[in-house]
Amino acid sequence: MLGTCQDPGLCGGPTRPAITLSDLASFAPTAPSIVMEPDGFFLRGLPANFVAVSTTNVHDGTLLERPVSVRFSPSSYSWDWGDGSSDTFSTAGSTWEDLGVPRFTATNTSHVFEDRGPTTVALSVAYAVEVSVEGGEWIHVAGTVAATTTVDGYVGTAKTVLVDGDCMEDPTGPGC
Repeated sequence: MLGTCQDPGLCGGPTRPAITLSDLASFAPTAPSIVMEPDGFFLRGLPANFVAVSTTNVHDGTLLERPVSVRFSPSSYSWDWGDGSSDTFSTAGSTWEDLGVPRFTATNTSHVFEDRGPTTVALSVAYAVEVSVEGGEWIHVAGTVAATTTVDGYVGTAKTVLVDGDCMEDPTGPGC
């Protein structure tokens, strides 16, 4: 919940402008991580699924000799797929298992790679920022702060084989 600062000398007012992102430069959100499916490799022409792992996180410290807490909440997820394309989503994504769908199903945060070879996928999470001074109400700070991470993968191809049955229905079947 956003509130109003009770200390005009610290949060804005006649003696001090409102707290800005530059005032909070010594605070940083926890770096996100990436879950990729399949893990470490992708099949050319089939959807690879990506999930941004980032949560709201709070960091304590001091500002103008006052105890403050700074809260970072994920607000958007920008992906650079490493193949010249990129996307930005408002959701972190979900694993195929969490979605209850088979592997290689297209999701809101999946990507299809067309060229074989190594690739580096980059994730930049934009965080909304709030500050609480001396345990007071949370006050919104204009703008966002980004934290990034990368993961390496390999885009390859696979050949089909004849198996006894449907491996999508029974992944533990003979030949699957």
